[in-house]
Amino acid sequence: MSTTVNKKDLAAKLVAEYDLSKKVAEGCINTVFEEIMNTLKEDGVVDIYGFGKFSLSERAARMGLNPATGEKIEIPASKAVKFKASKSLKDAVK
Repeated sequence: MSTTVNKKDLAAKLVAEYDLSKKVAEGCINTVFEEIMNTLKEDGVVDIYGFGKFSLSERAARMGLNPATGEKIEIPASKAVKFKASKSLKDAVK
């Protein structure tokens, strides 16, 4: 059975655990995610000890096929977000 957790769920957990207002908890969650995003935009690395590391990966331009027509198309170079889980996170989910 899988469970999905969203930002509202994380904020609710902060409200319950630390007796914060809902607005403050949502602000904290948003600040963390914004900081991760801004760091990655600047080609930085976000390393959260005991959780994992977010970084960028470069994807080179390449040729691909349009599945509908079979025609060759050029796929431009791009960047992708990469996440590497820490050893403690890997061990926790075993």
